[in-house]
Amino acid sequence: MDTENDHEIILDNISFAYKQLNVLENVDLVIKKGEFASIVGPNGGGKTTLLKLILGLLKPNKGRITIFGKPPDQVRQRLGYMPQYAHLDMAFPASVMDVVLMGRLKKSSLWFSKKDRTAVFNAINEVGMSDFVNTGFNELSGGQKQRILIARALCNSPDILLLDEPTANVDIQTEENLFSILQKLNSKMTILLVSHDLGFVSQYVKSVICVNRRVVIHPTTLVNGAIIKDIYHGDLKMVRHDHRCSKEGHTHD
Repeated sequence: MDTENDHEIILDNISFAYKQLNVLENVDLVIKKGEFASIVGPNGGGKTTLLKLILGLLKPNKGRITIFGKPPDQVRQRLGYMPQYAHLDMAFPASVMDVVLMGRLKKSSLWFSKKDRTAVFNAINEVGMSDFVNTGFNELSGGQKQRILIARALCNSPDILLLDEPTANVDIQTEENLFSILQKLNSKMTILLVSHDLGFVSQYVKSVICVNRRVVIHPTTLVNGAIIKDIYHGDLKMVRHDHRCSKEGHTHD
């Protein structure tokens, strides 16, 4: 039987609007410890907003969010976050070590300790990039940069890892390598990732969280277009879910 301690993330009747534009409405979502879920949906459907609400970077207009039973801003040190690749300056003149050390920045200190550097080395090693510690970040391939940005999110040993489009702009082989790394990490942390490619990612994740103003979660199994049609409002070749939209369940004719 599930207990409250199994629930790392709880969103209770959450609504959020940018100015007068409703982005998310009446969202109820529970993420259990050890989950590995992909957040999917159309552009502008609220995927990144959902991540930022969980991080406490945005405040809901209505409802309550708890992480480990507390408000998000009280447990942010237990969360690792990788923002969208496209929003970063890939030509920034910094080494791999410099980039990952940014994940150890604290308001109370402007310098990095030996402990910080050890944590960074461990995170870089965890994503298989230990040979590139002193390499310039802008010298790396797209997939290597993604690994380093994941390492930056890992260097505080988070309990929850939140990734926004971690496989954007990489080839299939690189995508497979990244998901292999994430599967191993999932043995010790909960992972939520925004993805544009449901058909690929469902091979690896345990659940799919569909976001289009409303939010529903589906355990991944086989393939069917019916639920995808609901969320994208069109026909797409995607993955079928044996799914639940509420405690009472949800079916399609």
